[in-house]
Amino acid sequence: MITIVKKLRNEIIRKIYRIPLLSNTADIAYQMAITKHIDHLPYLAENDLSLVENIQEKGIAITSLKQLSIPSTMEMLQSAKLLGAKIPRNIAGNQNEFTVHATSEQIREHSSIFLWGIQERLLNIVENYLGLSVAYHGAYFRRDINNQVQKKSRLWHLDKEDRKMLKIIIYLNDVNEDGGPFEYIPKFLTSHISKSLKYDDTYIKDETMEQVVSSSYWQPCTGNSGTVIFADTANIFHRGKLPLASDRLSIFFDYTTRQPKHPFYCKSSLNNNDLVTISSRLCEHQKEYVFWQHNYN
Repeated sequence: MITIVKKLRNEIIRKIYRIPLLSNTADIAYQMAITKHIDHLPYLAENDLSLVENIQEKGIAITSLKQLSIPSTMEMLQSAKLLGAKIPRNIAGNQNEFTVHATSEQIREHSSIFLWGIQERLLNIVENYLGLSVAYHGAYFRRDINNQVQKKSRLWHLDKEDRKMLKIIIYLNDVNEDGGPFEYIPKFLTSHISKSLKYDDTYIKDETMEQVVSSSYWQPCTGNSGTVIFADTANIFHRGKLPLASDRLSIFFDYTTRQPKHPFYCKSSLNNNDLVTISSRLCEHQKEYVFWQHNYN
């Protein structure tokens, strides 16, 4: 019942935000904040700047953990291996679901996964792309199950938390076209699709999408274990393709600005108690990325 009430509340607020006067005022304030923040963007090395430029142009950039060379990667992968063994291979009693997520408590126990996503170099990349101070929403460790359930995130959609956002996706096993890859449609087609379908933040089935964009434009992101995808999921239509041959194990790290377009859709991957526990390992500066919505001790 509480979930239904929250969904209704969010839908009402979202419609209010679409009132032209409010929307335009918010957009003007957003653009002014972007302009003001330009001189405060952190410095990036050439390789990281190239990543940002690719995301700006295409809405996506693909690299690898080896190429990124984040210092805490080995520790994160060791935790991921231990945690992966604990994630069930099926959803008992529910044939209509397709993803098993690690619990908040499990992420707390394997905190190096959450902490990887708040490394300074990654945050600098995200900030240069978003153009504003970053809010870190945490890490989602997930097993996408090899089944025929095609709904929600397995259908085409745009994320709605912010005007621009980033998800960093790490494959923990080899993913081919039958392994449930992240799939997207190039950024330059986004506006055309939205206008043609009068897109209203719903999920789009293949047959509907094919009416406006040929399936030849659908781009599956295949790759070996350790593949890293930077994707602006608010500005490229995307989905998780059906895994037909095997499960997909992956971690999603989520980021928006600290002034998101729809803050009521933003939530942490951890419950508050686990977030406070993990925050004891953060410096004061890092806590600003995590506790962006409220003050902290």
